[in-house]
Amino acid sequence: MTDPAGWIFTNGVIHTMEPAPVRAEAVAIRGDGIVAVGSRGACQRAVPGAATVDLGGCALIPGLIDAHNHFLATGESLAGLDVRAPGVGSTAALVAAIAEASAETPPGAWIRASGFDPASFPDPTPPTRWDLDRATARHPVAVSHVSGHSVLVNSFVLRRRGVPDHAPDPKGGRFARDPDGRVSGWCQDAAMRLVLPVAVDIGGHGPNFHTAAPLAELVDAVERAGRAFLAVGLTTVCDAQVTRRELAAYREARRQGRLLVRTACMPLSHQLEGYARLGLAGPFGDDILWIGALKVYADGSLIGGTAAFSAPYGVAGEFPGVLYWEPEELRALIGRAHRLGWQIGVHAQGDRAIDLVLDAIETAMVADPRPDPRHRLEHAGGPRPDQIERMARLGLTTVNQPTYLHDSGDAFHGRLGARADRLIPLRDELQAGVRVVLSSDSDVASYRPLETIAHAIRRRTRGGRPIGADQALTPAEALHAHTLEAARALRREDRLGSIAPGKLADLVVLDRDPLAARPGPSTEPTVVLTVLGGRVVHPPDADLATALG
Repeated sequence: MTDPAGWIFTNGVIHTMEPAPVRAEAVAIRGDGIVAVGSRGACQRAVPGAATVDLGGCALIPGLIDAHNHFLATGESLAGLDVRAPGVGSTAALVAAIAEASAETPPGAWIRASGFDPASFPDPTPPTRWDLDRATARHPVAVSHVSGHSVLVNSFVLRRRGVPDHAPDPKGGRFARDPDGRVSGWCQDAAMRLVLPVAVDIGGHGPNFHTAAPLAELVDAVERAGRAFLAVGLTTVCDAQVTRRELAAYREARRQGRLLVRTACMPLSHQLEGYARLGLAGPFGDDILWIGALKVYADGSLIGGTAAFSAPYGVAGEFPGVLYWEPEELRALIGRAHRLGWQIGVHAQGDRAIDLVLDAIETAMVADPRPDPRHRLEHAGGPRPDQIERMARLGLTTVNQPTYLHDSGDAFHGRLGARADRLIPLRDELQAGVRVVLSSDSDVASYRPLETIAHAIRRRTRGGRPIGADQALTPAEALHAHTLEAARALRREDRLGSIAPGKLADLVVLDRDPLAARPGPSTEPTVVLTVLGGRVVHPPDADLATALG
């Protein structure tokens, strides 16, 4: 059979996500690009000889974009020991899971688990290294917190890494301790690098989860994650913390034809001077793999209890937060990056950290004005109203993860009280003129974008309690924030994020209209087809001639 000149999608609900809504009856594509959007006749004239893809009443939307994801880490977690709640819901269950894994692991080899969140346990007392010691004394054990900002290790690891009972806290990190001041096994933020077998020294620039592994294993993880992403409609993913370890894996995966989604890389700030010596700043690359914004950390994790708020949080105010930098250090780092031409994405959760970041960004922009720097606040968990107004004035984008509200919302209510309802204040930000993006932060939360969208609309905890219901987005706002606005955050809105002539033909077919009703457990759409660059990439081995039957 001769390949058609192109394809025309018709007989369905088409959401272009263009700023000026276009009433679209059909979409024509040719090669890897979109050629026409409008009436079926106009599309046929634009691509004579095109074949028809009958949507059969399904919905067509742009390929979904995750602007803050940990791509490689997600692929690694999909093959690792998963200790997320509710599957592992107590210290006893954790010990049992580690003991079971130890029976299948050679003595001396690492046992690694991820997704752990003791805040979800009925007993709020977090486990310690001595609990893990009950599971095995013959293996190094590292249990990563769901936030990615802390790790629980056993005594074997502390001995191997030379961490004494009364080790001092490193800059930008903290060791949890027992009542006698001994290191309890919980290593937070920059302390992680002292206990894990890391492949890259990032200093105090962030939590170091960049553990050593053979390149072949990393490429396997890239492909594994890519297949998972395509199955849920993701066509572009931005890795929000990239070192030479991740970049090498993406480059090799691409060389082997195993980089399955468009991939943006945010280099971590410890590499700033190395890029400066090369004369390089993002964006740099092509439509498959590129360097984007520079990643900087200001504080710790909202989920992990190390976000820096102006007032400590926790049931008894036990969480003062962690700052990675002194104010003048952060100003110097952000100022230098801005001066070198970088778009900057700064991790800032608590309002104390957000104050420092806004001061640093404004100082940099005043000292070195340049058009549209498009700086980002990653997470922006707990901004005050005055900070939201300031974000808008500075032209900042917030890159948000509303799935946190579902997964950890019950703990947020307990730790933050009334402040929990002001977390991730998307409605206030939109009304102030702040650009709002939705993303996953996978593997901290689910990588499934339709779930992310649903949580931005529902704003309910796992236990069913509302959390900031007045900050909910409409379905149209949420979809826009995961498509065109996400593309803008990556500086790719000219190529991605909406269905328009001249853009890449990244498309998703859903079994129902995502804007027709507020989503509930039985009404969420599912992905029927994912198209990247005009080619069906999910389901595997399908093509446009047969994919929709």
